[in-house]
Amino acid sequence: MKSYYLTTPIYYVNAAPHIGHTYTTMVADTVARWKRMQGYDVVLTTGTDEHGQKIERAAKAVNKTEQEFTDIIAEEFRMAWDKLSIRIDRFMRTTDPRHEKKVQELFLRCKERGYVYKGEYTGQYCVSCELYVNDAKPGDPCPDCGRSTETVTEENYYFKLSAFQDRLLELYEKQPDFIQPESRRNEVISFVKGGLSDLSISRTTIKWGIPVPGEEKHVFYVWFDALTTYMSAVEGEGRWPADLHLIGKEIVRFHAIYWPAFLWAADWPLPKRVFAHGFLLFDNDKMSKSKGNLVRPLPILEVIGQEPLRYFLLREIVFGQDGNFSYDAVITRYNADLANGLGNLVSRTLSMIRQYRNGQIPASQGSPEIAEVAQTVVGTYRDAMESFQFSKGLEALWQLLSLLDRSIVQYAPWKLIKDTSAEAQQKLDTILYSSAEVIRLATALLGPVIPQACAKIWAQLGMAEPLESVQLGSLAWGQLPAGQAVGEATPVFPRIEAAPAVARMFELEEKEKARQDELVGKAPKVETPKYDIAPIAETISIDDFVKVDLRVGIVRSAEPVKGSDKLLHLKVDIGEAQPRTIVAGIATAYKPEQMLNRKVVIVANLQPRKLRGVESQGMIVAASLEGGSPVLAGFLEDVPVGARLK
Repeated sequence: MKSYYLTTPIYYVNAAPHIGHTYTTMVADTVARWKRMQGYDVVLTTGTDEHGQKIERAAKAVNKTEQEFTDIIAEEFRMAWDKLSIRIDRFMRTTDPRHEKKVQELFLRCKERGYVYKGEYTGQYCVSCELYVNDAKPGDPCPDCGRSTETVTEENYYFKLSAFQDRLLELYEKQPDFIQPESRRNEVISFVKGGLSDLSISRTTIKWGIPVPGEEKHVFYVWFDALTTYMSAVEGEGRWPADLHLIGKEIVRFHAIYWPAFLWAADWPLPKRVFAHGFLLFDNDKMSKSKGNLVRPLPILEVIGQEPLRYFLLREIVFGQDGNFSYDAVITRYNADLANGLGNLVSRTLSMIRQYRNGQIPASQGSPEIAEVAQTVVGTYRDAMESFQFSKGLEALWQLLSLLDRSIVQYAPWKLIKDTSAEAQQKLDTILYSSAEVIRLATALLGPVIPQACAKIWAQLGMAEPLESVQLGSLAWGQLPAGQAVGEATPVFPRIEAAPAVARMFELEEKEKARQDELVGKAPKVETPKYDIAPIAETISIDDFVKVDLRVGIVRSAEPVKGSDKLLHLKVDIGEAQPRTIVAGIATAYKPEQMLNRKVVIVANLQPRKLRGVESQGMIVAASLEGGSPVLAGFLEDVPVGARLK
């Protein structure tokens, strides 16, 4: 049997899994399922990158050992993929002894072949990115994350990356599909043409890492360690080289430059392809832990299930480009394509076959016009999936479903059943068979994308063989046997009411964040002090009060106002076409990440005012004592956005 080996990134354990991790891993799972239905013996590897200074500091901050800290987060990743029904064949942690052995073997091979030497480094280092910043001065920001760099002087082992510049450029020219998409390939080529410096691969100022053989005061630096996981995960299985590394575009340099050079230096084979997808934005803003706008997958799973999420990520986002994620968009796409589209078509077709043909597939070849389009779409879909153009493939498939919907209306089976003529009954058989056959083809093609739902539809069609056993290469029109009994049309994609579902996901997101925070150390309990309240202001009439329009809003984004340590720049959604800009003097009490998705009260009809160059379109309502910190007004029960306080 042919084998196929693919990997996700080895995820860093500075945070539990979020929607960005989920996106890459769901795509990988879809590719793996697609390859299995082509007859491949597939192995999908993921894992966790657990070493480095960031982990040392994070563990110390919550009074845990590094191993305790990494054990907790690694288990979060395992649990998430299990709950999302993502089949992971190999899960490798960089703290695994098998991985340590492979990293040390890589080092020794590179050293024996003259590509490693010892030196000393003094310069700027970004702890967050675990990256030396060339040409930076003390205190300069890191170009990747913007955080301040630290001055480091230490003895290092260096890898002769500069020796591979010409060979890398030759690789990119002779094997243009080594890096995809084309935009990433061009970026890498430009970077390499700019010149490569030798690379530090060890540290002596930290202890949490894999020791360098014979130089135990050194531990391996992040990329020499983490990248080797792709090999250690399948050590001894004969599966290397990998057929595909799926990664995010922010780490393409390490996979397309460092990794091939390491492997060449060790005289090991290179992976066949590196595909770097774009960023997943949340409401058009890049997600990051520092911004506090991470979206976690499990709240989505609890409210609407995993299949709407899988379908959305593959259909809505052009793979390789940046894409936007929002709860509203997920539900809109689900209702339009799955509930009202495929789900309604399945229910309609099976109900007519049960009602008009005693629940059996009629004897017919189907409509030649529909058959021709279906065969074309099957080919288009296959080609799109092979080239990771998931959105294009799904769009083509839904065009076929739309054609079938229109054909059903044109044939009008509910009228044909009333006409007992042979011609009318033949037409009825034609449209019923065509409908069932399109559903069969669509279900087989969609199996890797929405596997659980497709398995249910497959069973309702009365198919004897399991969906997973279908060979995609043999899919053709007319294979649905006449006389096959169909099952009852039970809803596979019930329609979802958007507003309550979105509100519930935001609520569960906050709970999930709190749960994850609790995993690595409880925040200390704070006793609420008692104070004397300020005197009550003089009374006003009801007419004065009703002039103030107080509205419930939800904070969509939050960031500090430049030049101020007291002001936050908020985007608050109160149900209008666009969120409002609010500048609030609450930065001493609330961090930006604490404000995200929080419901607040704002004065909506206050005259706009500029603060630090930012126009504030309202005022946020908070309580405070004289000289004390502000405390935002909130609600115990769920209150819809835009509701007026009376």
